[in-house]
Amino acid sequence: MVWLEMPHFSPALQTRSLSLRAATPHDAAFLLQVYASTRMDELKAIAWDENQKLAFVKMQFDARQRQYREVYPHAVCSIILKDDQPIGTILVDRNDREIRLVDISILPEHRNAGAGTQLVVKLLEDATVAGLPVNLHVLKTSDAVRFYQRLGFSKIEEDDAYLKMIWAD
Repeated sequence: MVWLEMPHFSPALQTRSLSLRAATPHDAAFLLQVYASTRMDELKAIAWDENQKLAFVKMQFDARQRQYREVYPHAVCSIILKDDQPIGTILVDRNDREIRLVDISILPEHRNAGAGTQLVVKLLEDATVAGLPVNLHVLKTSDAVRFYQRLGFSKIEEDDAYLKMIWAD
């Protein structure tokens, strides 16, 4: 699934060497690569060969893309670039009540280098200007929970697997 609009960050994000560009159909393989990079660690314990694991991840990716299209039909998908090289993806959905950070994923070799922080902080700045909260869901066991808490998000709901978090200025 690919959205062709730019996200609603104030004029095209240019922070240090980071930028965003609209995802296009030509990015399908990269979107799958980024998604796979977030899932392969959990499959290490399963006695499948690499082809089986990749097929399983592709099936999950396709299902997630269909779900996102249904639940967030107006969401905007962008490719995160560092020095004009793709390093991740960000999916943002806006309406008149909230900004929803649907997903942000960065390739492993670029994680923990500040890109995610820069992008989310920029999103929070835009939310402040718009007078909107930012909502997201995150896996309870994910290291990202601490990341979002550090940026000022608070837990507002919880189920067996996920936390719903909010940031409000």
